[in-house]
Amino acid sequence: DIHPNATMGSGIMLDHGTGIVIGETAVVGHNCSILHHVTLGGSGKKGVDRHPKVGNGVLLGAGASVLGNVNIGDGCQVGAGTLVIGDLPTGSVAIGVPAKIIGKFIDVSAQPGLGMNQLGSKESDNSIQFQMDGI
Repeated sequence: DIHPNATMGSGIMLDHGTGIVIGETAVVGHNCSILHHVTLGGSGKKGVDRHPKVGNGVLLGAGASVLGNVNIGDGCQVGAGTLVIGDLPTGSVAIGVPAKIIGKFIDVSAQPGLGMNQLGSKESDNSIQFQMDGI
């Protein structure tokens, strides 16, 4: 379900589009990949800008939920089942409930939404600097 007032960039891939929800004031940048059962949901406040803003080249894993007026920076990768309730800086790799940043892309121009390279691949091992403290 994509609200007709949501702002969508070009080159977006809805991979297995079942169960995707994108709210009224949500913004999705260019060249993003959104897997099944992703929710870009509102904060519940009516009459205000209440949905997420997703940057360019972002990969949102299956079942990820991004709630409220939060910003997902360009080139972020959000793992499957992650709950994002706060901003993610450009190039972040986040997983968990609530989301925890576990790494960042070494190349700040990386766009994981284009290549769909998920954690554990040879390509991601060479391009992500992991922060393993507390995991």
